[in-house]
Amino acid sequence: MDMLAGLQSKNSEEAYRLLLLLEEESERSDDLYGELDHFLTLLKDKSSLVRTRGFRLICAQARWDREGWLERHLDELLAELEDGKATAVRQCLAALYPVVCLLPELRPRIREKLDRLDLSKYKDSMIPLLLKDMNELRMMMEEQK
Repeated sequence: MDMLAGLQSKNSEEAYRLLLLLEEESERSDDLYGELDHFLTLLKDKSSLVRTRGFRLICAQARWDREGWLERHLDELLAELEDGKATAVRQCLAALYPVVCLLPELRPRIREKLDRLDLSKYKDSMIPLLLKDMNELRMMMEEQK
């Protein structure tokens, strides 16, 4: 099965297993770095789940990004933090950890995006969780200075 098709599969369990497998591979080697443009296409999918998978895989390539790919596409990536589903935003915030740790030059833009996020569209029960995630990411950026 084609990797992108697998990530876009209607079978969410299968797609999630593939995501985890690809994230593990991204930890071990730069084999998927050349797929960043393909992962970027996932951010345009109508499904929030698929967009989140693309986001996570892009962030997982931070350790291998010596060509500035993430910097060039950061605005497209960070636009996912405005997803209508709070659970997707929470996953995206967590996926940014390697980016802020490994690519310090991107921290100011990420911090600026966090400061501008409008959380009012989410359920009241989700706002404290989102704020917690955002604050943890901010603290991580501060600790990495």
